[in-house]
Amino acid sequence: MTSLAAPFEARRRAIRLWLLAVAALMVATLVVGGATRLTESGLSIVEWKPVTGVVPPLDAAGWEAEFTKYQTIPQYRERNAGMSLDEFKTIYWWEWSHRVLARLIGGVFLIPFLFFLWRGWIEPALRPRLWTIFGLGAALGAVGWWMVASGLADRVSVSQYRLAFHLTLACVIFAVVLWTAQGLVPRAAIASPPRIRAGAMALLVLVILQIYLGALVAGLRAGLIYNTWPLIDGALVPDGSRLFFETPLWRNFFENTLTVQLDHRLAAYALWLVAVLHAADVARTLRGGAALTGALALASVVTLQAALGIVTLVHQAPLALALSHQAMAIVVLTIAVMHVERLERRPSASRMGVHEGGDMMRSGEPAR
Repeated sequence: MTSLAAPFEARRRAIRLWLLAVAALMVATLVVGGATRLTESGLSIVEWKPVTGVVPPLDAAGWEAEFTKYQTIPQYRERNAGMSLDEFKTIYWWEWSHRVLARLIGGVFLIPFLFFLWRGWIEPALRPRLWTIFGLGAALGAVGWWMVASGLADRVSVSQYRLAFHLTLACVIFAVVLWTAQGLVPRAAIASPPRIRAGAMALLVLVILQIYLGALVAGLRAGLIYNTWPLIDGALVPDGSRLFFETPLWRNFFENTLTVQLDHRLAAYALWLVAVLHAADVARTLRGGAALTGALALASVVTLQAALGIVTLVHQAPLALALSHQAMAIVVLTIAVMHVERLERRPSASRMGVHEGGDMMRSGEPAR
């Protein structure tokens, strides 16, 4: 690389580090969000105040006012009646932390983004993707409140439909942010057959599907029942009359706790099998290198996650194990994204803006 192109790469490196910082904050938010759900803290704040909500109660009167609001919803009346103020503070801080982290991500994304745009550091081909990420992030905040609102009137918990959508959307945004950051690394693509790339992409899709199914399990508290393995409800595959008694039929896949947990198990088996076969295919075809390292790492963490899920299930989902299982899902997603991005075909340097940026900097103008 010529010395004239070096400033362009330095700018790319700054953008990549910014995106990785956003991704790291998203991981923290996902973990805290998991703890918020597992401790059933998500309904402790019954209002959505995007700006003033950053400030928590500052005195005894403020805490009493927040507690009084919480006492008006079904969750308090039916599950937590008699809760002390100190107990309320515990669940309040979990939800408050989750919301503040989400707002922090918005600021950490938007302020540097506007700066980079102003300075002309962001390549034209990259701008639409970054604006899309910002738009999806804003939508995620609205979806989060839509999810919370489902538990404030007629339910003691949030809707599993909305919970699963909220979590899956967050994971998709995280995947796009990480993919975009890794795509800015100056390296050549790995030469691999389309079959290998398709297998890696299929694994990423399966991981996101499994996260969605896991969110349904969490939303229905289905991990607290059918706590045996490999049998579920006394059989490898329960009788159809127990799996499909809801009408219409499709509701069983979202509301029948037995069917939802079975789906989560079957998807886990499929994910593990595809991960192992993909690693074997990469080893046989490419015989080494970064592609094999990624495939083996992915197969390994999928295996660990499956084992952790079984241990969590048979112990009836204690908080520490359940939170570890959810955090490991993020690790699996991270490795899946990095693996498939590494195998993805890359456009030429000139198409990505290196040639354009170099020409502009030689003329004394920033690359815009």
